[in-house]
Amino acid sequence: MGDAQVSSRLYVARSRSVAARKLGDEMLIMSGRDSTLFTLDEVATILWEAADGWKPLEEIVEEKICKEFEVERGEALQDAVALVEGLAEHGILLLSSEPVGEPKLPGQVER
Repeated sequence: MGDAQVSSRLYVARSRSVAARKLGDEMLIMSGRDSTLFTLDEVATILWEAADGWKPLEEIVEEKICKEFEVERGEALQDAVALVEGLAEHGILLLSSEPVGEPKLPGQVER
């Protein structure tokens, strides 16, 4: 269970057709596709902020979610996959089996 369901690496990138603003530990996102407003909780916000298209989801979960919330890796990864797939259905995130876009260098400002 858990890790077995993620047989290949999954890369996650933020959609460019959304507007996002962080308020406290939550992120407000408005879809450019249909003007739907989404509120991401603390965990979803961490995933959103780390979704650079170059770091695999499993590494994001290990480095950000497991350490922050002291949760078991398999369970956290399974939950993260379900979460990003749901956001991808709404056009909030882009999912790929290969890296997406250009790598972001440390200290580089996003445009």
